[in-house]
Amino acid sequence: MALGRLQTLRNLRNIYKTVEIQELSTLLARSRSNSKSISNVSHITLRCISSCIYKDHGGIPWTSGDKIMLHSTTTQEPISYGYMRSVTTKAKAPAQARQMGAVKVSMLSPGIIYEPYVPREKIPFWKRYFTRNGWKRTKEDLTSELKNAYAIAKLRKTGYSKKQFYTEAVSIYKEINTQMANGGKGTLRKLVTEHMYSALKNEIKQRESVWPTVYWELIEPIVKVRTLRARLIGVDRNDLSKVFIQLTLEFLAKQKFEAYDGKGAVVSGDRNKEVLVRDIWVFEKSLFHPGAYWRLCGRIKV
Repeated sequence: MALGRLQTLRNLRNIYKTVEIQELSTLLARSRSNSKSISNVSHITLRCISSCIYKDHGGIPWTSGDKIMLHSTTTQEPISYGYMRSVTTKAKAPAQARQMGAVKVSMLSPGIIYEPYVPREKIPFWKRYFTRNGWKRTKEDLTSELKNAYAIAKLRKTGYSKKQFYTEAVSIYKEINTQMANGGKGTLRKLVTEHMYSALKNEIKQRESVWPTVYWELIEPIVKVRTLRARLIGVDRNDLSKVFIQLTLEFLAKQKFEAYDGKGAVVSGDRNKEVLVRDIWVFEKSLFHPGAYWRLCGRIKV
């Protein structure tokens, strides 16, 4: 009797080991499959950063027609971690630099505007809470607000002050517009990102071909400044502290503008009249580069 029970226990133990080995093999196979898919995802890169045309008639008052704005063309979507998008870039060093040996390329700007701000129409209470589209809209609005809060909370850890930032943003806004009027391309380089600098140079060239000289003045204090959107962009999937932040600001300001032809005659505007102008600009800053400062990275159609 005892020998029979002992034999039964041995059989049960052998069966358990067999099942356990099979489960372990299944888990290992799944793990290899997952790791393979993750490695494939990690190779997603942001390539072919280029500019796209936006109709931005409210950007800088003296430039007419379509405005060249910052956009990106990607082969695949960058990876998003919750409230932060991760972007990796593949850059090719110049031929001369490659001949000198290995070159480490550092990214000064992601080169994109992450989730550009789009004004949203107000919807009635009943439609928001008693229709399927209303609930979808409510979910989208809530998600956007959570992303804003997360980005601002991350920024505050670096000593961010809303009042100080607004003062700096208005100063950049005034200086960029002034340099655009004066054709000061050299000064613009420090105020904007690399791709935005290229776009503004083209705008100055186009404007000077039509209006060789312009007068522009900002009436201070500015009427209104407010933050419309805040977003984080990660650049290293292995280090989530390496992020850029983008703040979208709305400027409401009174300005004076007048344009002249090659002979000095007034052809547009009136320097004695104040015009109320609304602009939406996107400012960007690195949170991990030492000595980083705010720069204009794009403008959005008003």
